[in-house]
Amino acid sequence: MSGTLQPAIMVLRVGFVREHFSSPLLQFADKDQGQTFELVECPSGTGQVITRFNNNEIDVAIALTDPLLAGIAKGSTSYKFVGSYVTTPLRWAVITGKNSHYSSIDDLRGTTLGISRQGSGSQTMAGVMALQQGWLDPETSVLEDLKFQINNDIAGLNQSVNDGSTSAYLWEWFTTKPWADAGEVKFIGSVPTPWPSWMIAAHPSPIRAPPQAVKAFLAGLTDHIHTFSGNEIAVNVTFIKERFGYKEDDIREWLTTVRFTHDTSEVQESTIVHTLRYVSSSVTCPARSAQSRSYKACCDKQGLFLLRQVCVHPTTSMWLFVSYLRVKQAAPQAA
Repeated sequence: MSGTLQPAIMVLRVGFVREHFSSPLLQFADKDQGQTFELVECPSGTGQVITRFNNNEIDVAIALTDPLLAGIAKGSTSYKFVGSYVTTPLRWAVITGKNSHYSSIDDLRGTTLGISRQGSGSQTMAGVMALQQGWLDPETSVLEDLKFQINNDIAGLNQSVNDGSTSAYLWEWFTTKPWADAGEVKFIGSVPTPWPSWMIAAHPSPIRAPPQAVKAFLAGLTDHIHTFSGNEIAVNVTFIKERFGYKEDDIREWLTTVRFTHDTSEVQESTIVHTLRYVSSSVTCPARSAQSRSYKACCDKQGLFLLRQVCVHPTTSMWLFVSYLRVKQAAPQAA
């Protein structure tokens, strides 16, 4: 028997939202059985993911692109991007109460909207909806101040649109469709994200997110994405139906719309730049913010080195950012 002590395996704490998008991750977790990572649920969405990063409750997370980037643009240093997950847009339903008099998105101007948390996707996308609808101050041409009420989760959001304390809220279409089908709420429109919808972030400290552990996690997740994407549709339908209870027709429709990345360790320049231009003008990262303006200018001037320092995990060896920077990959920086 050798007296050499083996190093302890670092078990990553991975934050996620239990929705159908998490299917490849859940299949990976079923196989891993907690040997290299454990899942930490964030039912309130990406706003809760960011809070868990701040509170040292997670080390890695799969979450929505826009609120993650908005958090970085507002100065968060609790996480940086390490990869991509879903490359297609997310379809957000605009949801109001079952007996509400609101019948279109235009009816919502000037009302109080429900959100899960500050900095959540439900708040970011409310800003995107307002921009798309042209809800601008006529004197300044800047987005109007939007009014929000925090309701924590879908149960609270549904209650608020039915008791009239909020006019509507935004959430992923198929996640909330069961409540609409049951007549508990109603859909009055939809807002697709103008960017790839899900990315992967990690804490920049090598203690909380060791580079090799993160790299192994990304490689394993990529393998399970390839398996999921290569399955017969019926196999994925069965898995999602058993895990989430969705209707088969809804699952099949969703499967025709979603595309997962071919490599989770890859991040596209266009995703960061395009999304940042939106969030730097949105309600969650106001254009009047000096920091927001500097990041937006960074994109406009293609100041990609600064953008990389702000957004990219310091363990650059796991990044395919050479083409993004148009220079040779730099040596890894100390955390």
